[in-house]
Amino acid sequence: MLRKALAALAAALVLTALAGPAAQAAPTGRTVGINVVLNTDITDGILADLARYGKVQDVVPAIRAVTLQARESDLAAIQALPYVAAANPDRPRYLRPGDPVPVEDFLDGLGTWNLDAIGVTEPGLGNRQVPYDGEGVYVAVLDTGLLKTWRQYFPEERIAVEYARSFGGGGGGRGTVSEQPNKWEHDTDSHGTHVTSTIIGYNLRGVPVAGVAPRVKIIPVKVLNQNGSGWSSVVARGITYVAELKAGPLRDHPVIINMSLGGPELDAMEKAAIDYAIAQGVIIVASAGNSGEAGMGYPAAYEPVISVAAAGWVGEWAGGSNWWYAQDVPDPTDPEDFYITDFSSRALPGQDLDVAAPGSWIVGPYQLSSGKTSYYFLGGTSMAAPHVAGIVALMAQKKPDLTPAEAEAILEQAAIPLPPGCRTVATPAGTLETLCWDERATGHGLITAPAALDLTP
Repeated sequence: MLRKALAALAAALVLTALAGPAAQAAPTGRTVGINVVLNTDITDGILADLARYGKVQDVVPAIRAVTLQARESDLAAIQALPYVAAANPDRPRYLRPGDPVPVEDFLDGLGTWNLDAIGVTEPGLGNRQVPYDGEGVYVAVLDTGLLKTWRQYFPEERIAVEYARSFGGGGGGRGTVSEQPNKWEHDTDSHGTHVTSTIIGYNLRGVPVAGVAPRVKIIPVKVLNQNGSGWSSVVARGITYVAELKAGPLRDHPVIINMSLGGPELDAMEKAAIDYAIAQGVIIVASAGNSGEAGMGYPAAYEPVISVAAAGWVGEWAGGSNWWYAQDVPDPTDPEDFYITDFSSRALPGQDLDVAAPGSWIVGPYQLSSGKTSYYFLGGTSMAAPHVAGIVALMAQKKPDLTPAEAEAILEQAAIPLPPGCRTVATPAGTLETLCWDERATGHGLITAPAALDLTP
């Protein structure tokens, strides 16, 4: 039963989705992957010149980027080349953390606490509270891809299989970035499936559970491996791919990227890909990271990206094990009812944190055994970001020409300030814990769908 499954790993699966180990500097002379962004178009002469330093692994003309397999000791020389705008070692990126569904969407699905908290649903079935559902909008989930059992969780109509892709490689010694046909739907990590479930909802053993934007089309783009880790060069390729979709076959549709991933440093190639995607009109949402006082992860901390912190609700674990769908979050939204999780990354100087959304005790599909459907609570800013990506999809449905800058400005203006403070909340073990945060943890505050839609022209 669901109750048994949830209880089994409730505490253990509060995954810290971006708290991977910090990148370590490679020893001088060691061969590494180097991402190079040029200040001019790529030419055969430039490629031949770069080949003096190592093997050219990948070329991405759209963002004037090249990846090299070269010695780290040559990095400074590469950076000094007159045609090079920026170069850095390929940055690591991390997460933390059957039968088809016989319906087209979960518009009338079961309301849960987290969707109640952002004003999308009330508890119970068919209690949607906003007039938009994401129709006509595409959300690309750059993550681990989907489990092979995804059709048992999601309606086929909601997954844009014609655009789904998988990219792998990166890291220099691991080889060039390349496409991996059909691997997007053979994930074993579950992270991308759980993230997707927040946006469009999911089938819970015959019970439809609501999503923030249940009629969007999801584009699964696998950029992380089966262990939930990868490289910025691969993430950049995924971002560029989505940007080219927006410039081509999806030119008449709003396109959003959700990235519940990151690492401690901004990568030049990844930045170039983000800038390129935003120039095409793609709106990018990313999780702030789960490093607490150590600061935000990238790409979320990069200013043009909409970054999301993880909030929780003081009513968690009250009223029995079914609290997550049976308890009613009071309206109107009162910041006194919410807190910022201790793992949610605080913004350090020079880092940009925009808003907070539910990222504590979020239920969704998560498999521990291959082929066996199961569901668990997960916690992390990885879980908070898709709430905001879904809200942006609703905004873009209302205003199809919504720009990335407009979306960020509206979210910041619509957010409910959450001043520094402390809250005492219950745990699954029946104990109480007190969680505190300061002004660096909340950005502009808690975001709700009705407030964001009200400000969307």
